[in-house]
Amino acid sequence: MKAVVTVTLKPSILDPQGEAVGHAIQAMGVKGVKSVRIGKHIELEIEGEEKGLRAKLEEISKELLSNPVMENFHLDVR
Repeated sequence: MKAVVTVTLKPSILDPQGEAVGHAIQAMGVKGVKSVRIGKHIELEIEGEEKGLRAKLEEISKELLSNPVMENFHLDVR
């Protein structure tokens, strides 16, 4: 089984790294990119199926992989 956690800054939080990448894209002559937001993509390979696994993965995502004050996360279990 595989779990994928995508962590992004909340919309109200400024993203200076995303802004820098956006400016670099414009400097390269690419037009039409309105904004860039930078996030994290985390993959977990999991052996077996534990009861309550999704709840545990939600807890791990909230408590360890993201900062709930500044970031949102999306969990996809495959």
